Amino acid sequence: MYLIDAKVEDNTVKLTFYSSSKNKLVEFRDDTYQPYLVISYPLSEQDEETVHSFQGEVEVVEKRDLFTDEVKEFAKVKFLSPFLVQKATKRFEKFWENEIEFAHSYVYDHDLIFGALHVQKGNSFKPVLSFPEKLRDRFETAFDSVKSSDPLKYNQLKHWFTLLNQPVPQGRVELLGIDGEISPENYYVAFMLSRIVNLPVSETYRSRSLSNWLKSMIYTYLRKNSVLIPTSKELRKGYEPHVVPGALTVAPKSGVYFNLVVTDFESLYPSCIDSYNLSYETVDCNHKPCKSNRVSEVGHYICTKRRGFLSLLIGALKDLRIHWFKPLSKSNNLSAERKQQAEALASLLKLITVSSYGVTVRIHGLACPPLAESITGYGRYALKSTWEIAEKAGLHPVYGDTDSIFLENPSSQKVEWLIKTVKEKLKLDLALEKHYSICVLPKAKKAYFGIFEDGTADLKGLTAIKSNSPKFIQNVFQNCVKELSHVQNVQEYDSAKEKIVKVVQKAIRDLRNGKAQLEDLIYSVKLYHDPAEKLRSKVLPQPYQCVAQLAAAGKPVKRRDTVTFIKVNPFDFKGRRFTVKPAEHVRSVSEINIEDYIRNLTTALNQTFEPMNIKFAAKKEKQISDWFK
Repeated sequence: MYLIDAKVEDNTVKLTFYSSSKNKLVEFRDDTYQPYLVISYPLSEQDEETVHSFQGEVEVVEKRDLFTDEVKEFAKVKFLSPFLVQKATKRFEKFWENEIEFAHSYVYDHDLIFGALHVQKGNSFKPVLSFPEKLRDRFETAFDSVKSSDPLKYNQLKHWFTLLNQPVPQGRVELLGIDGEISPENYYVAFMLSRIVNLPVSETYRSRSLSNWLKSMIYTYLRKNSVLIPTSKELRKGYEPHVVPGALTVAPKSGVYFNLVVTDFESLYPSCIDSYNLSYETVDCNHKPCKSNRVSEVGHYICTKRRGFLSLLIGALKDLRIHWFKPLSKSNNLSAERKQQAEALASLLKLITVSSYGVTVRIHGLACPPLAESITGYGRYALKSTWEIAEKAGLHPVYGDTDSIFLENPSSQKVEWLIKTVKEKLKLDLALEKHYSICVLPKAKKAYFGIFEDGTADLKGLTAIKSNSPKFIQNVFQNCVKELSHVQNVQEYDSAKEKIVKVVQKAIRDLRNGKAQLEDLIYSVKLYHDPAEKLRSKVLPQPYQCVAQLAAAGKPVKRRDTVTFIKVNPFDFKGRRFTVKPAEHVRSVSEINIEDYIRNLTTALNQTFEPMNIKFAAKKEKQISDWFK
């Protein structure tokens, strides 16, 4: 039977299982389990009085302190209802684990796993954790090095691998608490996610709350290992959430590059968490010898004496994605359905692991500024160190951004050497991500385009292709890029440059001759400020000029709405000088501010094509030779 759900009814825990053999739901109720919280032991006079006042029952238990790794005695105070737990928290001096949902707490304490197969033994249930024998040899080969170097992570790998290879029951979705139609892929992912993070199937299907996923995964592990779950304040270690220094970007060496290779770290932040042992208890631990193991630039240090629980959890998920499900999704020995499932699962694992950084920045119950700073600190260290390794080896890095390094015309042997060296020195996985036959790097960061060997273009962050740019500008840019799609040598490159200039010249002529379609000249902008407040400003940006006119026409606009407008010749509107009209208010091409569109077009293209020594000017047509510097 598969555990589908757990709820509380009249202070009784109700477990819902799905029996695949009978195609029906089976319910089990337990009225012996009581909600509880944990307090210090021995009890203070105030705590004793509180326990007595709320008819609590005290059980002395041993739990391991996450930060000191010491086993201590605590008082587990049980109550008659979850309501009394929350009421009593106002009276205890200090308490833990009061925020965990009662039904989920039951699942954690009884070692149950949502979405997984269970067997019943009397009045108890146990998850079926039989390792798939037919996959054992392949599993051991894939993770043999982990088994010897990191046994804790290996055990977690094996645990999740077992669960993720259990079959998924094919029952009626309405029995599983899922409303409406669901695709086979989403159904499969809901079960896989349920098993990983230990939440009900209906919740993993409906909810995309990544913080809840990670909390449940963490609570499951800590409860299973009798570790006291810290309070949100303890996890913050005396810090309040604040802006954390982010990723490193090395300014591009502006130019045109042939045979440009992009190497990329496989899941950089999750890999840093894993490889550098980053966890709540390992950052700024209480061991004096560890203080020398400092994170570059941020001042924190990392424990060298024990494995952090977050690092092994995220490391296990990351390894399953990189070394099992991602390769599986590309295998030619699987059916289309199994490949699709492997691809979906690889994407899910990536989502969970990548999110493990973000929640440490600001999410209540998971935020830990020192941990977040250490993760990004190691991310910057990885990029900087790899750049230096590549540069010293003559690999000519020309741009670096977060987790990627662009290499000019490297040999395949040199790239393989860099990947191997980074693995040995930094303990991180670097991979060949992209290969451009030609790439144009402007001076601006995070804005470039490359042409793959098959002629397709890869466009990143350029003004001309932003979603709010008019179709006219986007189309001109795309036509310019097409001229580079078949370039193989210098002669073809020079010819392509001349063709690009002609494309732009024709576009400018079309604008001046009124041949551009009105619908292709529309700007589309989302409003990020309250229109009512913005309209009181002395100077109105163009999107809010559009808002003022729409409001006057009886069409009020709210914050986060999207407005569409066209640049027109300046005109007066209610005592103000406006330069745009709502798209639906423009009736004729004669209203268009042609020179403004030409300036916008040439500015956007100059950002991109300046490295090719092409300079467009918003002036009357020139000889073709005048377009080159």
